[in-house]
Amino acid sequence: METLTIKADEKAGTNTIKLALLFIVCFISSMLGGTVSTLMSVYLPVVVRDVQGNLKPDELNYISAYINALFIFGWAFGGFIWGVISDRIGRKTALLLAIGCYGIFTMLIAFMPSWTGIILCRFMSGFGVGGVLVVTFTLLSETWPERSKAVVTGIISIAFPVGIFSAGLINYMVTSWRQGFLIGVIPLVLALLGVWLIQESGKWLDHRAGTVKKSELTQLFSPGHRRQLLLGSITFGTMLIGLWAIFSWMPTWVQSLITTSDAHKERGLSMMFLGMGGLTGGFLSGWLVNLVGLRRSMIWCFAVCAVMSFILFKTNLTFTPVIYVEIAVMALFFGASQGVLSAYIPQLFTTGVRATATGFCFNIGRLFTATAVLFIGVLVSGLGGYGNAIFIFSLVFVIGLLVVLLVKDSMGPSIKESKDQSN
Repeated sequence: METLTIKADEKAGTNTIKLALLFIVCFISSMLGGTVSTLMSVYLPVVVRDVQGNLKPDELNYISAYINALFIFGWAFGGFIWGVISDRIGRKTALLLAIGCYGIFTMLIAFMPSWTGIILCRFMSGFGVGGVLVVTFTLLSETWPERSKAVVTGIISIAFPVGIFSAGLINYMVTSWRQGFLIGVIPLVLALLGVWLIQESGKWLDHRAGTVKKSELTQLFSPGHRRQLLLGSITFGTMLIGLWAIFSWMPTWVQSLITTSDAHKERGLSMMFLGMGGLTGGFLSGWLVNLVGLRRSMIWCFAVCAVMSFILFKTNLTFTPVIYVEIAVMALFFGASQGVLSAYIPQLFTTGVRATATGFCFNIGRLFTATAVLFIGVLVSGLGGYGNAIFIFSLVFVIGLLVVLLVKDSMGPSIKESKDQSN
């Protein structure tokens, strides 16, 4: 009996170490994904001037739009394609390859002599980041104990805002954008270490060993998944579209409010407050869900983001320190929404299509965002400034709010299975 107890304790200790290593890899890779995603936004005015010289505002908007749009397209396609890859070859392999992908191409940006090369590298780094965020939450949903899954997913969701904060910090401390993009070395090293640090999802291994391999895409659009796919795509997509527009163009909007200087510190601090608010919201999201439930949590997130986007972009005609507070409040509920939705959406689907479906829901909104970003110059000119253009994007928060209010909460297969097992 004593021997069995010792073996059980050893097994529990081993599982704890495995979970801890998985948590570390997922957190750092997601954090660096946030850094990579936002780094071009904070350096964008400097990058374009350095590579292209002094340009007219319309020309600057044109090139900037392509740089941002191609990154979002890469992110969207990457999130979906890496989901398919993950369902085929495994969560661990897909995650490490995606981390290496965005690390290599972020590092290469530092050596690009023209904006054409920069755009190509941004597309591929976005391709990797999209995959990391999808596979990370899929892997966690399959391996983490149910009793603490919501809290841990919420904590992991703060990694991306930490990365946003880090991008602002890098911009604040490192004036050379080429040196800033050398941060791509870190995820590349992490991907190599991950080969020994993390293990494959047991649920995925059991699924692949016990079922006939079918097309993930065929299963994805089957009648049994359509409702969940539509619900997940709209709720995550509307939050994504509004917030991507906000954090992509926030530095440029801040710059437009300050005409007397280059607003170097204001741009950096704005992104740091955006990151800090998101960090806090993501950290608290698991407890928010446990306190008020998934549906009420999503209602609060969409409602506050909609109200704060109006206050931020429609009532501020000049830059004041109050803007920092408004950014932080909005980011608080944005961060919470990422934790809530990241825990909820993977559990809507069965193991065989979980990563593919999650990738679809996480990234379908990015295709619309990327297309709209291509025309940001036209929107800015036609709508009378960056504030008005960004506010138009943020109206999608209202759409998301209406969907959550009108559609009854739906439990997915994983949620039902977990409840059945607990009973």
